[in-house]
Amino acid sequence: MITQSTIDRIFDAAIIEEVIGEFVRLKKSGSSYKGLSPWTNEKTPSFYVSPSKGIFKDFSSGKGGNVVSFLMEHERMTYPEALKYLAAKYQIEVEETGVTPEELANRDIRESLVLVNEFAFQHFKKNLYETDEGRAIALSYFRERGYTDQTIEKFGLGYALDKADSLTRAAEEAGHKKEFLESLGLIKKGARGDYDFFHGRVIFPIRNPLGRCTAFAGRTLKSHDKVKYINSPENELYDKSRTLYGLFESKQSIAAEDMCYLVEGYTDVISFHQANVTNVVASSGTSLTTGQAKLIKRYSKNVTILYDGDTAGINASLRAINVLLSEGLNVWSVQFPEGQDPDSFSKSVSNEELRAYLKDRTRDFIDFTIDVLLKDGREDPVKRAEVTREILGSLALIDDQISRGFYLQKCADRLDVDERVLISELNKIVRREQIRKH
Repeated sequence: MITQSTIDRIFDAAIIEEVIGEFVRLKKSGSSYKGLSPWTNEKTPSFYVSPSKGIFKDFSSGKGGNVVSFLMEHERMTYPEALKYLAAKYQIEVEETGVTPEELANRDIRESLVLVNEFAFQHFKKNLYETDEGRAIALSYFRERGYTDQTIEKFGLGYALDKADSLTRAAEEAGHKKEFLESLGLIKKGARGDYDFFHGRVIFPIRNPLGRCTAFAGRTLKSHDKVKYINSPENELYDKSRTLYGLFESKQSIAAEDMCYLVEGYTDVISFHQANVTNVVASSGTSLTTGQAKLIKRYSKNVTILYDGDTAGINASLRAINVLLSEGLNVWSVQFPEGQDPDSFSKSVSNEELRAYLKDRTRDFIDFTIDVLLKDGREDPVKRAEVTREILGSLALIDDQISRGFYLQKCADRLDVDERVLISELNKIVRREQIRKH
């Protein structure tokens, strides 16, 4: 627990207009500051910050409070996270009660790992612009994909030189220990000695919601390399099941739009940002987890899945639907034309056409499931029964009885099944699940 004296120092040091000014454009208005609400789409400013009182008030949404409550509301931080964020910003050492020497040692190791990851992040970025190899291979690749310098900088894209020890040498020269590089998976042990895990690949840094780099993904540009992407292994800083690519860059738009677009890959996220659709995150090619669903829920309860339209993408969408529903999220889906994915489609149309397509083609999970699973078997009673059971399994995950009732009614209408039959079957599924849990 953070000590009260530390909390007092944090509140004394934090300049509320400075902190909020990083997220809201503020203008001086007498002794206060004003700006547009970050929670509503207003045109006349109703958001006020009072430095003398140390509070903010948003009259359009009714939200208000101090600098910590702003971070908790706007950035979806917990109370300790908000305090530690401010402590880091104002260089205040955080004291906690009940901390053992072992815990202090572990904290020192963790901080060293953070510094090593940050060094690697800057090293890869530097390679992109400041080496002939980086400019000729990686920078030209990113520009061929249509990425502007602003987009490249926004996502911190980089390049790992095609050498076995480029990062290792640079890190050791900067005073970083090889054991920490190994812990983070940045270097590996081989028959001929240690070597850089990432080499000859463009780099996609993976950041947590506060912007700290926790891992990397490396994409090969060599046609003969059968492994297209490699990723940092899970470590002290990186838990893949609780990480979403692009969340740091997208979280404000997700909260403002009250909608999260969920895609599969890194380039899907970046291409959507390039097309000015910025409320998007990726599960990074892995099956969506409950930890990732909980992370989305911190910023919005509404999710639209934009996975690839092939068989693998459809199956991944169906799995993701159930994970999201089980966490109390509202779920929609969009399918792209055959052969297209979010990355390629966003480049084939204008920004306005992309937004229009997303708006016009969005379907709730009932329509999506029926349309994709009954595409070639609408008159087959066996297939219709299978799809009905699939949907009932999804409905059983919804705790809200009103929402479940409306979806059940829609399912009955679309599948032309007696609603009472569906209710009876759904109750059986729910009871079986309750027995299983207990």
